[in-house]
Amino acid sequence: GPAAAILPIQHWQTAGGARVYFVENHELPMLDLSVEFPAGSAYDTAEKSGAAAMTNRVLQLGADGMDEDEIARRMADIGAELGGSSETDRAGLSLRTLSSAREQREALDVFARVLGNPSFPQEILEREKARLIGALEEADTKPETIVSVNFYRLMYRTHPYALRSRGDAATVAKLTRDDLVRFYQRHYDRRYAVVALVGDVTRAEAEAIADRVTRGLPHGNASEPSLPAVSPLDAGVKRYIAHPASQAHILIGMPAIRRGDPDFFPLYVGNYVLGGGGFVSRIIEEVRQKRGLAYAAYSYFEPLLREGPFVIGMQTKRSQASEALRVVDATLRTYLRDGPTADELRDAKRNIIGSFPLRIDSNRKIHGYLALIGFYRLPLTYLEDFAGNVKRVTIADIEDAFARRVHPERMVTVVVGPDAEQPAAAGP
Repeated sequence: GPAAAILPIQHWQTAGGARVYFVENHELPMLDLSVEFPAGSAYDTAEKSGAAAMTNRVLQLGADGMDEDEIARRMADIGAELGGSSETDRAGLSLRTLSSAREQREALDVFARVLGNPSFPQEILEREKARLIGALEEADTKPETIVSVNFYRLMYRTHPYALRSRGDAATVAKLTRDDLVRFYQRHYDRRYAVVALVGDVTRAEAEAIADRVTRGLPHGNASEPSLPAVSPLDAGVKRYIAHPASQAHILIGMPAIRRGDPDFFPLYVGNYVLGGGGFVSRIIEEVRQKRGLAYAAYSYFEPLLREGPFVIGMQTKRSQASEALRVVDATLRTYLRDGPTADELRDAKRNIIGSFPLRIDSNRKIHGYLALIGFYRLPLTYLEDFAGNVKRVTIADIEDAFARRVHPERMVTVVVGPDAEQPAAAGP
């Protein structure tokens, strides 16, 4: 099957406590490496929203006597790529380098120094704050930002998943160098680092690399940061927000599923039929193909450490917003009542399994999955088992999972840019 070529995942823990996940592959002279932490925007506070993303950004721009120009030059000289990522649950640094001795040695030296001894230069922080504030203020005028901000705030309320990943202009303006240092010391701790390596190194070399890049990290006495539980929605909420855009932007959804949940595959396969399969999905068929109400319409589940959202999204003409909402609601309720047909399920499985090899056809893509598996503590056989887990999903599995996880009467609906007859509310 398509999973036959997947190389085995090796896993161990460093002396300092970091969890390491490694795939050895000597087909290309490359090494992909990342070190991630429970340090995403979910660990921000409402008062200092944006601290997680800013810490990750400024972390890369000065360390151990090197300024940002020297870091960039040294990476460019050996053709290596240094990057950072800050998401909802996790954040960290990544490296892609040639595996040849000189290039690898130089790249790992810079990477370890940046990760383990960042300087958080004050002037760089002020510059990055100014850039981000300008970008946020511009984004806050756009309907796609307004709908997203209001949607997550209504859906997650006081939970940190309600916070914007980059923060708000007002909260970013308050960030200080001490805030970044404190966030780094608390969250970039080697005891809960997750190291993912893919490429042209041996197990012994991978062990030495993992030790090297995590040795200089902070190591405090506090327990690993955790997230509060997500409170379920007791009732549906609808908000209409006036905006002069020609298109109404619509998001509908509710908290639904965590990573590692046994309902994941029934929901994933079932959603392919509902709204995740592009032109073969029911939502796009009903909204676009039959009625021409929107160019694109979709649905997806986003599992996180805590209950991530189930989301339905679309854009339509302002005058058609009410009709589009009615069609989507009817489509969802019909699907919850009847489930997919046998033909729809068969085609969904065929398309998902058939496209799976494209998800793991490069070291970079495998590395992305490896980091995901490591951070969320998914089974080491996750990729090998993927096709089999999809094949095993039945119509009854889908109907049961959707009935327990998706409740139309308890969903948040946000429409930005409706026609004048719609009830309107102020923006964020």
